[in-house]
Amino acid sequence: MSRYVIRPLVGWDRPVTDPRRSAGVFKASWHATLDLLMYEVEQLGGDQVVLQIDVQEGELRRDGMLRANARVGFPGVKVSFAGTWGPLTFASDAYEQPYYTGLTSWQANVRAIALGMGALRAVDRYGITQSGEQYRGWSALSATSGEFDMTREQAADLLAADTQYGSNVILADRDIARRAYKAAAAKHHPDRGGDTELFRRLTRARDLLTGGDP
Repeated sequence: MSRYVIRPLVGWDRPVTDPRRSAGVFKASWHATLDLLMYEVEQLGGDQVVLQIDVQEGELRRDGMLRANARVGFPGVKVSFAGTWGPLTFASDAYEQPYYTGLTSWQANVRAIALGMGALRAVDRYGITQSGEQYRGWSALSATSGEFDMTREQAADLLAADTQYGSNVILADRDIARRAYKAAAAKHHPDRGGDTELFRRLTRARDLLTGGDP
């Protein structure tokens, strides 16, 4: 199973870059870019990564990858994961592809994020900080959305815990995920004495697995 999934971009809460730089400054392939990103995520204690890009839900396959005919609009990207310093979200819209060669616009922004993560990590290597102060701003971005503190696999496990459905089935079928959510939510609804925080996480798990479509 892939260690990253793609989700539709939920808003852009940063200033829009204008003008943008050319994606042509990056000569690496998309495969090399993913390898670099995953390496940097691992160095921060992360594993599963969520890439938010500007596509419609219908342009994503069930496994969280782009369909072959998917069209990405706005070039901005958000990269989210949970690691040593808690949930982090890095974002960039600084690059776009002027010609149909090399990395696409959103892929170039993923590479910029991966390189930026390496630069932030250098602060630790040189002993300037020991408690991850340089990541606090990026942690705040994540906290505002509240959507990416669990992976799709964790979301499926959460919905499966109190239902008849297995995690793999929930993960593969959005209709099953909705049914599992309804069963779990009925059991843990705060109006019926359930835990409010657990109910909130169940709803978040449903949104992650169904794209927010109840």
